[in-house]
Amino acid sequence: MSDHHHHDGQQLARDIAAMERVAIGRRRALGLFGGVGATALLAGCGGSDSSGSGSTGTTVATTTPTPSSSVSATGSTSSACTTYASETNGPYPADGTNTSRGLSSNVLVESGVVRSDIRPSFLGSSTSVAEGVELTITITLADANNACAALAGYAVYIWHCDVEGDYSLYDLPNESYLRGVQVSDANGQVTFTTIWPGCYNGRFPHIHFEVYSSLANATSGRYALLISQFAMPDAENQAVYATSAYATSKSNYVGESIATDNVFGDNTAAQKEAMTMIATGSAAAGYSAVATVGIAT
Repeated sequence: MSDHHHHDGQQLARDIAAMERVAIGRRRALGLFGGVGATALLAGCGGSDSSGSGSTGTTVATTTPTPSSSVSATGSTSSACTTYASETNGPYPADGTNTSRGLSSNVLVESGVVRSDIRPSFLGSSTSVAEGVELTITITLADANNACAALAGYAVYIWHCDVEGDYSLYDLPNESYLRGVQVSDANGQVTFTTIWPGCYNGRFPHIHFEVYSSLANATSGRYALLISQFAMPDAENQAVYATSAYATSKSNYVGESIATDNVFGDNTAAQKEAMTMIATGSAAAGYSAVATVGIAT
């Protein structure tokens, strides 16, 4: 398979931007539909619990998900939630909704996908580890219908591009790094160790994620409650992209903003703020980033 970024200029970036625009337009035309997708409202910290969004979403499968007794509201609470917009999962989520270009079209059913450190490849014979500024992500899942009480037993799948803006199992068909699943603990939290994502032309830096009501539903490759994205904060983007490993991202980042992004751009101001991760640290020492995602159970 050809590497679009390196052998066809910026064609992949254009392809991704075009596909994301088409996917968002299709979802707006169809409106909310499907069992879980029509009722799942996701949120981040801060702001009001608003259902307004720039785009709407669908489920990976339209069948009602299997109930899970492991899902419960426990632990700490957060006082406010802002509803996330449901966003496109892009051209190659590897969640069973796309055609395979690499080792798998659905990593959710692959052994080893449940892991906290998503930097190594885990499929096939590759032992590659994605390099870049270390990033630890903590995502808190909260019950938007119960004062944002923490939700235990939910599964979160995240994936994102590498320092060059390339995706495993797409640009890099023999790599499977920067993808993984975790299950929320008693505090509703999942934690991933990864790298700061790069930037490619046509998109503001971001991390894709999907939320499932249980690990069983996630690893069967069905029943996503929500498909959305986190935006990476501007100040930290600039600091990371000033390092030599992110030279390509630095040039691609010029002119990009959440306001003009074809995914985040038409969300409300509250959604843009809530969907942007809050990061602390430095490019030299690494970063920690947090976000809260509320779910209307």
